[in-house]
Amino acid sequence: MSGILTVCVVDDDPSVRNALVNLIASMGFRGCGYHSAEAALRSGDVLAAACILTDIHMPELDGFALKRRLDELGSDTPVIMMTGRDDAHLERRAIEAGAMCLLRKPLHADALARCLAEAFGLG
Repeated sequence: MSGILTVCVVDDDPSVRNALVNLIASMGFRGCGYHSAEAALRSGDVLAAACILTDIHMPELDGFALKRRLDELGSDTPVIMMTGRDDAHLERRAIEAGAMCLLRKPLHADALARCLAEAFGLG
């Protein structure tokens, strides 16, 4: 598995999380999935990942809190945030928080591919 970039998905909805892990794998990356920000942080995978794809709206730690925690830990791992809500202020908040981009659910594969390429410096 050496040399394959890992993208961790953090989403409390198991169907969304599993679909995204499978989509990421179909793009040639290794996917890992977590039901909460706390579980992802406990695993340590998010600190070793090449990119983190996180839902903004989750119980306990939300996507913004996860990004703050990663910053506190000194992580420079790119974070892509996603939301199912239609809120014009979320994109500004996500970018101000340090996210590479904000994707709207349901995610489109081409939009995710563009964000991943940007996160990896490929596009």
